[in-house]
Amino acid sequence: MHQTCPSALAAPADSVPVDQRLPFSGLLALAMTGFIAILSETLPAGLLGQIADGMHISQAMAGQWVTAYALGSLLTAIPLVTLTQGWWRRRTLLLAIVGFILFNGLTAVSQSNGLTLVARFLTGAAAGLAWGLIAGHARRMVPVARQGKAMAVAMVGAPIALSLGVPLGTWLGEWLGWRATFVLVMLASVLLAVWVLRAVPDFPGQVAGQRPGAWQVLRTPGVAVVLLVILAWVLGHNILYTYIVPLLAAAGMAADTGLVLLTFGLAALAGIALVGLWVDRHLRLLVLLSLAGFAVATLVLAQDAPSSWAVHLSVALWGLTYGGAPTLLQTACADAAGEGVDVAQSMLVTVWNSAIALGGVAGGLLLTGSGVSAFGSVVLVAIALAGMLALAGRRAGFVAGGR
Repeated sequence: MHQTCPSALAAPADSVPVDQRLPFSGLLALAMTGFIAILSETLPAGLLGQIADGMHISQAMAGQWVTAYALGSLLTAIPLVTLTQGWWRRRTLLLAIVGFILFNGLTAVSQSNGLTLVARFLTGAAAGLAWGLIAGHARRMVPVARQGKAMAVAMVGAPIALSLGVPLGTWLGEWLGWRATFVLVMLASVLLAVWVLRAVPDFPGQVAGQRPGAWQVLRTPGVAVVLLVILAWVLGHNILYTYIVPLLAAAGMAADTGLVLLTFGLAALAGIALVGLWVDRHLRLLVLLSLAGFAVATLVLAQDAPSSWAVHLSVALWGLTYGGAPTLLQTACADAAGEGVDVAQSMLVTVWNSAIALGGVAGGLLLTGSGVSAFGSVVLVAIALAGMLALAGRRAGFVAGGR
């Protein structure tokens, strides 16, 4: 936490281990939970053709498998996390993992698109619960001064899933079929449950009378500011990322989409590593530098017909500055929320998924109305808004100084 911030009470004293070393096995189990959550969400995107043919539906309808999952996370994260505040933490996490097992398995065997959409919604609900738990659990596993690094490790699963998991899942689908790919995700979830039981410690939930409600957490100084920064930053990111194919096509680089996305993914992993090194000392500075770097990358990408090397360099800068964003923003949110960390993280999940959905809609409207040339100015406005909010959060949300 920040040196004089009241949220320094976020990790109860009886949950802080004496050992100063990071418990990597437990933290990586949390990271694997995030990996499976993201992989479960995005896997249909790489298998649309196979799913459409196998289920005898259109590719547009197959795409709604992603939508149903996102709605599950969006609509249930806050109520599920609020409901389970008093439960033992590892047992609650295992409940979410059981959801991955059951509903990915149901998706693998279902012959009905309606039933599959329900299964996808419930998988998203399990992910919403998991994301509401991962950050708080990681923080309770380490001393306060190492919470930023612990979260960097626990959050590494998401960008790995986005950069490497989806291409791997697509390749497995082409090799084994889409149903077998969902079975493999289910089996990986079974192994994850065993891993969590062996490596992740359990902590008690919050006792009755000490469980902050959603409105109380939202009114905590700094929480709303962080959530608004998330909304603006992730909105701008997803306008570009969702429509990266037409953006590259306008630059004459449609054939290089795979290489460009790989560049983004590798740079994002580097961004996570850098944030993990410095988040506990320079969180505010890293947020502001990341937004500035994203703005520079956007300016280059918004140029008419940028050169291929300029595109690759700007995408690398974009990935570098966005890769650590989940760690930075979840750490800031948890710092501000204090004892309401789990509820705050569920709000973060809701806002993050809302920004993803809004980015898809806004980008689609811009693409249809004005083409990709309109992306740059809109994204820059979103970045500027996020930057101003982060600057305004000097005393709460994005506090200056070391944690």
